[in-house]
Amino acid sequence: MSDSELKTRINDDVKSAMRAKDKDRLGALRLITAAIKQKEVDERIELDDTGVLAVLEKMVKQRKDSIEQYSKAGRDDLIAKEQFELDLIQGYLPEQMSEAEIEAVVAEAVAATGASEMKDMGKVMGMVKPKVQGKADMGLVSKLVKAKLG
Repeated sequence: MSDSELKTRINDDVKSAMRAKDKDRLGALRLITAAIKQKEVDERIELDDTGVLAVLEKMVKQRKDSIEQYSKAGRDDLIAKEQFELDLIQGYLPEQMSEAEIEAVVAEAVAATGASEMKDMGKVMGMVKPKVQGKADMGLVSKLVKAKLG
């Protein structure tokens, strides 16, 4: 099985950061490659673009959570590092969908599944997730699905 295009792009960026002696960028890129490698080793698989996107999304969520925690603690020095990593990671994600685009996908899934109450949320999310993977904040997607069913 061949590498994903995304993984190849990240590895090429690692090499160019090394050549440019860009320590900060290199460190952040190595965090990404380590997270991808960890997932591949844990699950004994080679990740495709979808798998790489899932790893990147998890890393974005972690960075956002850290920034929130550091901001509460007044640790601006740590916020800057997390923000740098967050921006870098987001650069590998596809363009994000607007809230209206997400609502349209949610409405379509609700109609297609015949969902009408909260217990149908799993069905709806199962249909929505592959369509928005990497292109939308899953927290927002979940909130929109709840609003539609609630």
